[in-house]
Amino acid sequence: MVMLLQQKSKGAFYYHFKNKDEMGVAIINEILQPSELKSTALFLHATALDALEKLYHIFYYLLLEEEDLTVEHGCPMSNLIQEMTPWNESFRKALTFQVQTWEKQFIDLVEEGKSCGVIRAEIQPNRVVTYLISGYFGIRNLGKLQNSKAVYIDYLKELKNYLDQLR
Repeated sequence: MVMLLQQKSKGAFYYHFKNKDEMGVAIINEILQPSELKSTALFLHATALDALEKLYHIFYYLLLEEEDLTVEHGCPMSNLIQEMTPWNESFRKALTFQVQTWEKQFIDLVEEGKSCGVIRAEIQPNRVVTYLISGYFGIRNLGKLQNSKAVYIDYLKELKNYLDQLR
């Protein structure tokens, strides 16, 4: 994919894609997804951490350590959701799949925490995950607006407080 994007030939482009929309969906599926979801995978199987610690460290890593996700560009997935989903059904479907994949991973993690007794039994995983993902998208936008990771620090402190309340 990356090599194709570096080629200058219009013929090479149309050999691989029917149109620009198809290329955009390929970018979502082949570049965006691995970038965001690999970060999640790093902590999902970390046995030394409980489920709430894993959740916290996923967001910490995405905000402060993941080199591919720069503050000035915000969250690529959130940017595309805001800009493209109202106009393009193919983008909406590809992005929906990416977000649902992330949601499922987090829901499974919350369920794991409940089954281990780390997270209170009455906690509803879907609600927690909606809150976490919407908070992440929002703080990435604030970071982009201010071009500073400083807002991430405040967010992470409050995220830690929120997660502790789930115990």
